[in-house]
Amino acid sequence: MTAQSFLAGQILLLDKPLNWSSFQAVNKLKYLLKRYSPELKKIKIGHAGTLDPLATGLLIICTGKFTKRITEFQNLPKTYTGQICLGATTPSFDLETAINETFPMDHLSEALILEKVQDFVGDISQKPPIFSAIKKDGIRLYEHARNDEAVEIVARPVHVYHFKITAIHLPYLDFEIKCSKGTYIRSLANDLGQALNCGGHLTALKRTKIGDFEVINADTIETFEARLKE
Repeated sequence: MTAQSFLAGQILLLDKPLNWSSFQAVNKLKYLLKRYSPELKKIKIGHAGTLDPLATGLLIICTGKFTKRITEFQNLPKTYTGQICLGATTPSFDLETAINETFPMDHLSEALILEKVQDFVGDISQKPPIFSAIKKDGIRLYEHARNDEAVEIVARPVHVYHFKITAIHLPYLDFEIKCSKGTYIRSLANDLGQALNCGGHLTALKRTKIGDFEVINADTIETFEARLKE
């Protein structure tokens, strides 16, 4: 790895840690590269697809001239594994906010869960969470949410290639999902809970693939820093 290669353009695969924003992760790599070489003081760097702070997993980070390819990578299908908790909802659809309502689950069965999951495969319409960075009238939705402002959120089309339940240990469901750009897994967790008449929210999420890029080939921040020092 040379300063010239980073400027010419590299694709870096990073396994984003829990409780880091994607912006923080990119800034950390930018700091490490600047420290690595004075030539990289003004290097361009950006990521191809945001992960929430409570999610972990694959970030594609482009440097130098490869930042022009960010849109190309953003449009690739994405694969995630994670966990949904049934029987309770949160305003953010995940653990960012506290549980606001609970529901009985006596009516749930494995057959019913597997049946309802199939309603979320293919072309579906989905509303993003109110706790998201999407802008409405020039203001991010999470800012409206934190100010207790009512906002109409427009549903938008997304595509789910597959949605597999890999384990059922109620109230938790483990899953794997492959979906298009713009899909909110938090919204899927909430919508599945509604379909099952018991509520639901996301409790864990890891992005494992973007197109053919896999998290098993990604650096952690620590291993990337160590490789720079080699």
